[in-house]
Amino acid sequence: MALNALVVISAGLCGLLSFILLALSIGTEYWYIIDVDEGKNSSLEYSSSHSGLWRIYEGKMVNTDNLSFLYLKYLHRVIVVLLPLSLVLLVFGGIFGLVASLAQSCTLLTCIAAYFLICLVTVSGVSIYISYSQQALEELQHMVDIESLSHVHMSFGWSLVMACLSFCLELLTGILLMLAAHLIHRQSLSRNEFVLHQI
Repeated sequence: MALNALVVISAGLCGLLSFILLALSIGTEYWYIIDVDEGKNSSLEYSSSHSGLWRIYEGKMVNTDNLSFLYLKYLHRVIVVLLPLSLVLLVFGGIFGLVASLAQSCTLLTCIAAYFLICLVTVSGVSIYISYSQQALEELQHMVDIESLSHVHMSFGWSLVMACLSFCLELLTGILLMLAAHLIHRQSLSRNEFVLHQI
């Protein structure tokens, strides 16, 4: 198998895995985990919960219309638009990448590689989610006595980890496609030199 074909196949597999991880990440509900030691803190109004982009499982929701929470709601809306949009962009990137590889087009492969490398929608969504979570925690700390939260453990979950891995694979896909474009360009130059020597 030619080296450039192997690189293109590797890029395709990385792109496919990136899509699968992001789809699973968006569809699962373990972006943020709150673990409450209810035995030690039975008076606390909150219970253990885990949340995703779409809903929170268990626990007690705090409903308020103050400006801070309205801003958090706005951030959440941005997140639930950006990450599904990133999934759609991955699909289009994969389609155009397949066309470019079948056409053996150096220019098109370079464009698709650049698309994967500079398309920062996934990492933007993840970054905003992390910021959103930190600000939500700060709001909770203002509303609840700090001592009451001493037995509450909060952490990011495996859904967020999958989104981060998806972004890393997007970058790797772009790098591999750029390498494939370089190899195709070199092969084209070699063929042209060979033809010139034959004349």
